[in-house]
This record gives sequence, C-alpha cells and structure tokens, in this order.
Amino acid sequence: MNVLTLLGSARKKGNTETVLTLVEKELQALEHTVERVTLHDKTIKGCLGCLKCLAHPDEIACVQHDDADEIMKKMIVADVVLFTSPIYFWGFSAQIKALIDRNNAFVTQCFKPGHTSLLKDKRIGLLATGADSFENNAEGLFTAFDRFATFLLAQITGTLYVGNCLIPSDLPEKTSERARILAHSLVR
Repeated sequence: MNVLTLLGSARKKGNTETVLTLVEKELQALEHTVERVTLHDKTIKGCLGCLKCLAHPDEIACVQHDDADEIMKKMIVADVVLFTSPIYFWGFSAQIKALIDRNNAFVTQCFKPGHTSLLKDKRIGLLATGADSFENNAEGLFTAFDRFATFLLAQITGTLYVGNCLIPSDLPEKTSERARILAHSLVR
C-alpha cells in the first residue's frame, strides 16, 4: 500500500515526529511505500468558507492555490493517509488544522442527503501526542477527527495518543510497541 503521512508538528524531532518515525519504519518493514509531508514547510492558507469548491463536485476546486493543492492530490491517490499532530490547546496544531479545513473541497453534494467525497472509503488514521493524559486533553481532538472522517466518508483504521511527555526522551516505555500496532492497523 501507499501510505501518506502528514506531519502536523512545527517542532523538529519532537514527540510527534519521533513517534511518526517509528510508525513509518514499521510500515516500511512491512514493505509498504511511505511518503511524509512535513506541513510546517508548506504554505497552506486557511479555508475561506466561500463554498465555491462545491460548484465542481468531481474535482478539488478550492479557489486558493498553494501547497494544499499538491497535498490533497496525494491524499486522493494514497491508499492510507495518517494525520499527525501535537495537542495544542485541546486541539490540532495550526499546520494540520489548516489542511483539515481545506478538506471541505473533497466533499460533493455537501449539506444534502447522499453527499459523497473524493476520499470515500479512504483508510485514514490519527497519531497525536501531548504533555498530559488523554482525559481533559485529547478526547476533543479525537472526537473532532471521528466527525471529520464521517463527513469525508473515510474509514478510520487506526488511532494512537501518546501523552504525558514533553520531550522524546520522556516518551512512555511502550511507545515503540504502540507505534508498531498503529502501523499494522493502518494497513490491515
């Protein structure tokens, strides 16, 4: 399978990138192709909410043209897309949130019964890291991701939250094993 990973952290070699690297190495060991897009290095403007993308139901038709164009095309052709983010104020980082908001351009017949999506049945996953426990910290982000997947008609095939650490040297003991399990669930 072709797996696209979207690194939504601005911190190089931080917790999110460290855990993502473990997942990617396992996917490669399973002989899957992995491509990482580091969103911090890209220009992705926030969604304008203009809904002009809805006028062209069979293509990505966002009126803004930036690095999101190429990334969204990669999302369509990938077999699996893994979204990653540190938890910032109980939600996604700005880097990944801007791309998520622009994903409205994937949906056709939006706000109508029987809507569809250019990512219908796409296998997607979420990897998030944070300084605190899951409760009162990450659950809102995971709820939002579930709703995002439902809106896109995508299939969540794996999620992982690694919390209670600020720096990679403090990652919990079983992080490598949990990353391995996530990799397997994404491509199963």
